[in-house]
Parts: sequence; C-alpha cells; structure tokens
Amino acid sequence: MTIKSVICDIDGVLMHDNTAIPGAQEFLQRILQKEMPLVVLTNYPSQTAQDLANRFASAGVEVPDSVFYTSAMATADFLRRQEGKKAYVIGEGALIHELYKAGFTITDVNSDFVIVGETRSFNWDMMHKAAFFVASGARFIATNPDTHARGFVPACGALCAGIETISGRRPFYVGKPSPYIMRAALNKMQAHSEETVIVGDNLRTDILAGFQAGLETVLVLSGVSTLSDIDAMPFRPDWIYPSVADIDLFKCFPRMTRRI
Repeated sequence: MTIKSVICDIDGVLMHDNTAIPGAQEFLQRILQKEMPLVVLTNYPSQTAQDLANRFASAGVEVPDSVFYTSAMATADFLRRQEGKKAYVIGEGALIHELYKAGFTITDVNSDFVIVGETRSFNWDMMHKAAFFVASGARFIATNPDTHARGFVPACGALCAGIETISGRRPFYVGKPSPYIMRAALNKMQAHSEETVIVGDNLRTDILAGFQAGLETVLVLSGVSTLSDIDAMPFRPDWIYPSVADIDLFKCFPRMTRRI
C-alpha cells in the first residue's frame, strides 16, 4: 500500500486535552518533512485554525495553522454550495467567523438555516427559536453529531436533540462520521481517497467516516475505542496500533501484507 496523504484526528490521537500524546510531534514532523499532504481534522467547531495551532504549540507540537480543518470550516464550505445566506446560529466565535467568511448574515428573522455548533451558553430561548425556525421551513444543519465531550460536557448532538424533538426534523450533520467532511478534507489537500489514510481513535466516528469515504483506516488505542470494541462493529479498521508513536507511514505500511 502506498500512502500519499494523511488525515489525522486530534483528541485521543495527538492530544489529551492540552497535553501532547507521546510521539505526536515526531509523527507529524515526519509527514511535514516529507511534504506529504496533511489535514489535522476535528469535529470540535469552537476553535479556529490559529487557536488549534496555538494549543499545539503550547503542548510543544509545532505545526502550521494551514493543516487544521474543523467541522465549523466544513459546515461553511457545505453552506457555500446551498441557496440562502441568512442563518440563525447556535455556536461560538469560530463557527460564526467561518460563516461570515462564507457570506452569511447571522439573524433571528426569516432565517434560511438553523446552524448548531457548540456553546456553553445554550438556553431555553435558543432552543425555542431554533425549533420554531426549523418547523417553519429553515434547513437544519449541525456541525457534528457528538453528544458529549470528556466529563459529559454537552456537545452539538445533545444541543440538537431538543430542537429535533420539538420540530420533528433531524439535522444534517456535517462532521464525522459523515462522508461529506472526509470529501471536504480530501479536497483541501487535493488528494484521492484510495491514496489517503485516516488515523483516529474512535471506531464510530473516525474509522466509520474513513470506511464510508473509501480511505485506508488506522485505529490507535490511545483514545476512545479499545480492542474489545472492534468485535461489536460491522466493519474493521485496516490497521491497529497502540499510538501514533508506533506508526511509520514510510516504512511499516508498504511492508505490511496482513490486515486486521
């Protein structure tokens, strides 16, 4: 197998909160030094690319902000292709920034879209307005389906649940495991799925997204999913490693002939 480009998840793969996972710096630097196209992909919509680069730098991992791609960026890219430019938004600065760049007007009057990301200020009024707009015909878009972060902090999918129950309409989720965000990441790199690998720690998001988009998949056991979780899945990762410290894309992959 010849790998020419890489998509890599963040949390559980490269970082634990604000601490780098051992080997993350070396893994990324090998890719960058070989000038291999790279996207560091996250479902988390509340940080800009520069925020993420700063977060990595604070942990001792130096990567350019140009490699980061978030569900907020993918949502804005998706919406550029749609009709309508008025949106009621539940989310924070990074999502709103991307929507402004895409030419959107943020409003709570006659909205074409209800767009949900993540925010700690979610309240009854937001749920009411969003459900009313969706029930009245606004298109319901969400950055990612994750229901919670560490410590059971509510995430986008949890915020959408009440809106969906009230309005009777489900959102279109842009983030993993949607194949859309994978195609968007490939387009960002100008890469092809059959020559790209995704490295992730979550079978239900990273690996499923890669599988659905036709990528080679690498599961690392430094985050969410464990070996015992694999038997419960109807699909399998192509490769399994303890962590990114054990992956050498330039040596291991071409030699390996047996898949999990």
